[in-house]
Amino acid sequence: NYGRWLEVDLGGRTRITAVATQGRYGSSDWQTSYLLMFSDTGHNWRQYRQEGSIEAFLGNSNADSVVQHKLQHPVIARYVRLIPLDWNPNGRIGLRLETYGCPYNSDVVSFSGLSSLLYRLTPRPTQTSGESISLKFKALKNSGILLHAEGQNQHRLTLELEDGKLLLLTLSPDNQHLVSLSSLLDDQHWHHVAVEHHNNHLNLTVDKSTVWVQIPARFSHWDHDQVSVGAEQGIGSQRAKRNFHGCLENLVYNGLNLVDLAEQKDQRVSGNVTFSCDEPVFVAMTFAGPQSFLWLPGGTDPSSVGLSVGLQFRTWNKAGLLLTFDLLKQSGAVWWYLSKARLHLQIHKPGRAPLELSTGSGLNDGQWHSVDLVSGRGHLTITVDGDESTAAHVSPSFPIIAGGQLFFGGCPSESSGQECMNPFKAFQGCMRLLTVDNQPVDLIKVQQRLMGNYSHLQIDMCDIIDRCSPSHCEHEGSCSQSWTTFHCNCSGSGYTGATCHSSIYEQSCEAYKLNGNTSGFYHIDVDGSGPVRPQLVYCDMTEHQTWTVIQHNNSDLTRVRASPGGNQYSAHFEYASDEDQLAAIIGQSEHCEQELTYHCRKSRILNSAEGSPVSWWVGGPGGGHVQTYWGGASAGSQRCGCSLQQNCVDPKHHCNCDADRNEWSSDSGLLTHKETLPVRSLVLGDVQRSGSESAYKVGPLRCLNVTLFRKLCQKNIWNAAFFDKETSYLHFPTFHGELSADISFLFKTTSSSGVFLENLGIKDFIRIELSSSTEVLFSFDVGNGPLGVSVKADFPLNDDRWHRVQAERNVKEASLRIDELPVATQEAPADGHIHLQLNSQLFIGGTASRQKGFRGCIRSLQLNGVTLDLEERANITPGVRPGCPGHCSTYGSLCQNQGQCVDGTRSFSCDCSGSPHSGAFCHREVSASFKPGTSVSFKDLNVWPSSSLRAENICLSFRTSQSPALLLYISSDHRESLALLLNKQGHNSDSLHSKEKLLDFSEPGGAQKYKDFNPFYEAFLSLFFADSDDLDPELSRLASLGFTGCLSSVLFNSISPLKAALLHPNSSSVSITGSLVQYSCGSTSTNQNAAETTHHLSVGTGQPLVNAIRSDSALIGGGIAVVIFVTLSALAVMARFLYRRKGSSQSQEGKTVKPEDGPELPFSSQTSSQNGPTENQKEYFI
Repeated sequence: NYGRWLEVDLGGRTRITAVATQGRYGSSDWQTSYLLMFSDTGHNWRQYRQEGSIEAFLGNSNADSVVQHKLQHPVIARYVRLIPLDWNPNGRIGLRLETYGCPYNSDVVSFSGLSSLLYRLTPRPTQTSGESISLKFKALKNSGILLHAEGQNQHRLTLELEDGKLLLLTLSPDNQHLVSLSSLLDDQHWHHVAVEHHNNHLNLTVDKSTVWVQIPARFSHWDHDQVSVGAEQGIGSQRAKRNFHGCLENLVYNGLNLVDLAEQKDQRVSGNVTFSCDEPVFVAMTFAGPQSFLWLPGGTDPSSVGLSVGLQFRTWNKAGLLLTFDLLKQSGAVWWYLSKARLHLQIHKPGRAPLELSTGSGLNDGQWHSVDLVSGRGHLTITVDGDESTAAHVSPSFPIIAGGQLFFGGCPSESSGQECMNPFKAFQGCMRLLTVDNQPVDLIKVQQRLMGNYSHLQIDMCDIIDRCSPSHCEHEGSCSQSWTTFHCNCSGSGYTGATCHSSIYEQSCEAYKLNGNTSGFYHIDVDGSGPVRPQLVYCDMTEHQTWTVIQHNNSDLTRVRASPGGNQYSAHFEYASDEDQLAAIIGQSEHCEQELTYHCRKSRILNSAEGSPVSWWVGGPGGGHVQTYWGGASAGSQRCGCSLQQNCVDPKHHCNCDADRNEWSSDSGLLTHKETLPVRSLVLGDVQRSGSESAYKVGPLRCLNVTLFRKLCQKNIWNAAFFDKETSYLHFPTFHGELSADISFLFKTTSSSGVFLENLGIKDFIRIELSSSTEVLFSFDVGNGPLGVSVKADFPLNDDRWHRVQAERNVKEASLRIDELPVATQEAPADGHIHLQLNSQLFIGGTASRQKGFRGCIRSLQLNGVTLDLEERANITPGVRPGCPGHCSTYGSLCQNQGQCVDGTRSFSCDCSGSPHSGAFCHREVSASFKPGTSVSFKDLNVWPSSSLRAENICLSFRTSQSPALLLYISSDHRESLALLLNKQGHNSDSLHSKEKLLDFSEPGGAQKYKDFNPFYEAFLSLFFADSDDLDPELSRLASLGFTGCLSSVLFNSISPLKAALLHPNSSSVSITGSLVQYSCGSTSTNQNAAETTHHLSVGTGQPLVNAIRSDSALIGGGIAVVIFVTLSALAVMARFLYRRKGSSQSQEGKTVKPEDGPELPFSSQTSSQNGPTENQKEYFI
């Protein structure tokens, strides 16, 4: 039956490397699967685990063949226990066992918690190429000093056990480093520790985990004078620390066996220890699941006056039943349990209110905690960890005496017939040192069924696992756990998912643009799920380009003032992004640039009598390197841009400023050599001479993935391949996603099925496929058997439109998402294999068998944040073509305001030529502020042939406080014209002039009377806004008043005259009179009571202009004068406030590079429109 085992005593500690099994000779008895357990003492067993999971070994298939298993990690133990899990159903358990290994010898020393050893390293050991410390320890207590070393250079190193974790502390006079590794190291099993010194860092290893610790570079050697073991000794001891209680073996310091020295009674060693490992026997038991319980007989003596129960437990769960029993003569029930990580006691007695007690906190931390329940003589107490100060007391009016049975951890099933009720969760964890009425409970007798009873218990072992050490939560997500699983809190990390693996941000500004976003500040994560953290950048999105802009602490034009006594002026620039973020953006961009401008008067840049540069700048990765070329010149040329353009003010010099003239000059341009960016600092040397004046400007770093003049960058969101045959595929190197794997891509197809991606291992695999026209399947195997998760859409996925697939597999779960559909998940098996082990090539668009291939397009394929270059492989692969057209069918709706989507092989764009708006998606209104006397005329003699014109449409928005006013005037060469007026009563008036008669529709409901009007206009000659010299006399009086206010998004059919005037003012079709200033009108007024409100007019919707009548309201009243007075008063107060705020702001920014105070320079300071959200980059409009 189950629960049997075969135990072997090897006679001494042995290094076990393999086991082999065989069935019973000449029988039908053999086992088909089994577990292995190991022990040093015959108690406190440990199950063999591989990859953190319990490893079940395959047994035999007959009685004669030998099946051998080599252990992935050799085990050092004296005792081996084999536990059969399954056997031949036609026989019984039959077994012959053989172990393979070799004797293990060690030097062991035992510390009692009071003893220690002190080694004086005089003379010091010979220096070796690498310094190291290695040892093994077995701890009986969860805290204590393992080793402390110090020397004359005041550098100290301490290895300390604290709450079951190993701490490494390196201490020097100017800094210290503390690192923690592993946990549950007080489990009374041997653990290996190694510290290796390599130049400026240490490697700390505990068992199979290693961390890297930075230390000062000047400590090239340790130079320790003494090493204390088991306690901290020496003049550097500053606080009382707990001594180590347990055993050490094979303690080696720089090749010197310190335990052997102590055993040989070397004169350099002092201390009192024993050279063996004496340890008490603690028999623990593991409550592994909700069916686990232990039943013990309770007191039956009626004369008893009380009860005492004590135990130790450790768990990760916040809740669970520790003990329950019925009161004597079934007069009530008692429950002793954990809830919210506190200890609680409830006593229910019929006819009385429940009695409740609670104490303790944080009892689910995985540490051993002792709890005691004592009742007697009218007093009841529960205590945690022997702390009487926090004990909970009560004086019940009835005796607390147990009936016949005590149930620990849970209750038997109802079918057992035993009377036990548990209204709480069952306990999952470990217990030991049980006492009942001050008598210890012999759990070995319980295991042998000589006392009490149990179910689903693992006796003589504590099988607790720390699922958060090492933590599988990535990107600094915090890990918490229960007995069966762990949870990652990703709040504030910028990542999401079960293990905080997937970034919540897009990888580039281009990706935000594709989602329909416009210019602004965005977080981007350049490597997706990689190690580089997200960063805040400005995305400058234009119609054809998308710039990533990274700010630094001073992009303003800055006046140079040399410091007294100094010959140079220096400025340092701190960027909003970290070093790894800068490197990632620059490395992944096709083009980067940074403006560098120097305005000068008698201040040279490069020219000096000695021939060396007077000024220079430092740029590039890390600390950067000195650069002596200037903006607009090539790297390493030691020139300025004017030299390459051959237009320097003095041909004898390579920079304008090197002419050393008394007039203002400048050298400016863009730095475009990526290897020298970003600019880190600027040093100006010619600033102290009499009459020298200068100013500089270093713009933000701007990087671009796509340019208009070069081929699209190969690795971005548009990288695509078209598979035109089911047998075609692309192959790449093996995908490595052992613990975490995220895959994302877009596809479009007309086929109903096909494999997108496949990678195989010996047994493991990973595959994503279109299983039907509405379903995508993500399947894999990491050694636990094939698993899959699928998403079924309620719309066809083979509609030849782009669809996004996002798949992730980690140690906790697998997930799949299609477009914006809900995420589907599949939990990983508990205590199963976790490593995905692949070894074949990665196939894209097909499989190794060339079956079930995919036909269609795959784009932007990313594996763990790395974009695969599909186009490069497609160029050399038959049956696959690079690129994939047809983007407008999916993204055409992003083009707004009559913008037209233009499809490309590798991208799409919005053509705004027929829209009054501009921007990447024709979303940005083009508007201008009109002052008295301002007018714009647009003339085009060849707009349309007369035969094609059937209707006209006019759209515009305006904001004004003026009435009456002329908004729009249109005329033709046939003296046909139209004027859009705002009359005095606040109505919009459409006034139309025909060849024969003026028709005025200003009156609501006015008769529409016209005669012989030709609705088919010839080519329009002019379009006027505000003042017009060609108006009918009846309109001249109103037109003479002009228009004062803001006009926006003016469109006449497909002509955008205001847009042409603002964006192309030098065009021959545009004529501007007066001052025309580009200004944002805004779609609505921010103040509901404002005198100016933006109005949107749309005249004509497909009918000829002669039938158009439009009337809209404007909020104009007699209080305009009052509003103007209030506005001017508010502006005066604001100006004074901003003046004071500016002075205050500048005085508080002593640590940043800032513009110097001084006389106004004869050139303007252009502030970048992408200033970050920092105090010294705010804009004010007055």
